[in-house]
Amino acid sequence: MSIASAQVLIITGASRGIGAATAQLAAARGFHVCVNYHRDQPAAEKVVAAIRQKTGTAVAIQADVSNEPEVVRLFADTVAQLGPITALVNNAGIVERQTRLDQIDSARLQRVFATNVFSYFLCAREAVRRMSTRHGGQGGAIVNVSSAASRIGSPHEYIDYAASKGAIDTLTLGLAKEVAEENIRVNAVRPGIIHTDIHAAGGEPNRVERVRKTIPMQRGGQPDEVANAILWLLSEEASYITGSILDVTGGR
Repeated sequence: MSIASAQVLIITGASRGIGAATAQLAAARGFHVCVNYHRDQPAAEKVVAAIRQKTGTAVAIQADVSNEPEVVRLFADTVAQLGPITALVNNAGIVERQTRLDQIDSARLQRVFATNVFSYFLCAREAVRRMSTRHGGQGGAIVNVSSAASRIGSPHEYIDYAASKGAIDTLTLGLAKEVAEENIRVNAVRPGIIHTDIHAAGGEPNRVERVRKTIPMQRGGQPDEVANAILWLLSEEASYITGSILDVTGGR
């Protein structure tokens, strides 16, 4: 199946950062885009407005993707407004304040894993139910946004976040094999240190500047650079690629 012939894409957590950049690039390449957001409606509407200004098609749909009924509603509303879904970018993600494991409680773990892991499983499930030829669909593509933290471990900062992204790497590998015969490709990107506001959420807005000397390319990445990798994996140029994890890390 050609993704370009049926371009309906859901991007979770698309009101900012990598998700927003991916939404705008996808729309520019012909996708009809659902800009999912949790709380920040003005930011999501701003992304939609930017897309429409360039004659693209997009809608903003609120849903907490860690909540199963809201995920089901997100997919139903997207189909109603844009048509059959053919692509998913699992992008929603959070970090909490930088700390060591001996300061992490179960409530924090529940929050991090609910958004960073459970939402990916739930959204992938709904996508498969609609795209799989086993369920009467025409196929499609899923890209999961992981992190280089999954192989670095993020000691003294976010080992819970790193572990959640390790789960996403494994989900990508397993699901890719599970649905390969059903005309669905599943891949992931692993961003490194990217200029987004997630660092401020972790308590260190200037983290990119602090760690950039540890990056072989000596700089942080831009959201658009990750978005380009995501769109390539969604495209027919990657038609024989599934179960792959693409590092976008500047060599880190």
